[in-house]
Amino acid sequence: MHSYSRGPRNITLQLKKRWNERFMEFNTISVVGLGYIGLPTAAVIASRRKRVIGVDVNQHTVDTINRGDIHIVEPELDIVVQSVVTQGYLSAATSPKPADAFLIAVPTPFKAESDDDHVPDLAYIEQASKAIAKVLDLGNLVILESTSPVGSTEQMAKWLAEARPDLTFPQTHGEDSDVRIAHCPERVLPGHVIRELVENDRVIGGMTPKCSAAATALYKTFVEGECITATARTAEMAKLTENSFRDVNIAFANELSLICDKEGINVWDLIQLANHHPRVNILQPGTGVGGHCIAVDPWFIVARDAANARMIRTAREVNNHKTEWVIEKIKLAAADANARTGLKPKIACLGLAFKPDIDDLRESPALEVAEALLVQGYDVVAVEPNIDDHASLPLLSLKAATKEADVIAVLVKHREFMQPDVRSNLSDLGAIDFCGALA
Repeated sequence: MHSYSRGPRNITLQLKKRWNERFMEFNTISVVGLGYIGLPTAAVIASRRKRVIGVDVNQHTVDTINRGDIHIVEPELDIVVQSVVTQGYLSAATSPKPADAFLIAVPTPFKAESDDDHVPDLAYIEQASKAIAKVLDLGNLVILESTSPVGSTEQMAKWLAEARPDLTFPQTHGEDSDVRIAHCPERVLPGHVIRELVENDRVIGGMTPKCSAAATALYKTFVEGECITATARTAEMAKLTENSFRDVNIAFANELSLICDKEGINVWDLIQLANHHPRVNILQPGTGVGGHCIAVDPWFIVARDAANARMIRTAREVNNHKTEWVIEKIKLAAADANARTGLKPKIACLGLAFKPDIDDLRESPALEVAEALLVQGYDVVAVEPNIDDHASLPLLSLKAATKEADVIAVLVKHREFMQPDVRSNLSDLGAIDFCGALA
């Protein structure tokens, strides 16, 4: 004998199952922002035979990608992009198209008018949110990948809700929302992005458990590392914490370098000796700290809670001061050269990128050094093997620059400067080593 009372319940369970499955179907993924993180992410997802629509406001970027080319330097990226574009899995556009999931990977700089306070600027996230809101549909997943201050994912959800009152969102409807929202910060190293996007663990912070589950299902299509779930706020803070930890440790090394210079001690030798201790692992000092992560993310914590983020603020100040110190050391060397020759000395800055073997100039301390010297009236040339030209700095080959220069400053540890014959020549020429290239 059939039990009619079980019928409606079974139908309800089936509907809920279909509803949940709809949130797990990712046939088309949109990646908003095709920069150093967005483009590699889009390419890797597309390589799993998923249809990916990349979105960027820059028409040149869109046209470049649609030709199967790339506009940034990242090992292996050109091969992957050419392949997935040719096969039809990746295309780019200047405005969002309907998709099952949207990954937002746009910049989060500081507000220009509040630079002294390092106030985060979420304008790009707001613009991206309002752009995708126009094409959002029931069952969509929206993931904020941009490194952001705590609370940014919730703010993004509010912008989406304001733009689409016909849909429901987690902040008002919890697990039953029409749209799932999560935060999953990137954790990759420039120069190794393609490999690390696949191999690295990911922290996935959904606004609800079902949001986390949906986001995890998406990342598991290409991530071989572990996908660890958390709240959205915890995921946001995790990325900021990781980079602040590194910033504090780099600040220790940079502070040591200042002390050692004053005491006539080779800091590279000192660190090597200290690191022989089984529980000591001091990082290497450099020109400063750059890039859009370590040089920026700690300030997001400071902006949120300045009273308690005292060590984090101090580390930022130490690392920024190191760049100023480098400028002064080069100016002293230029003054010595002028005293010897009576002529205006030419300064060669070796390296402009924020780290070795990439073309990324964002927040680069090496670029800050070169441009500061130029603004102050010095005759400056630069050697940067990873870019073809620069708006204000004349670029020369390493051979030409070292031949012409009176002062040579090694600012970035590019592989081109690390060849044994090059290092020997730079040492013979009295180059000033700020990054350990000649150590």
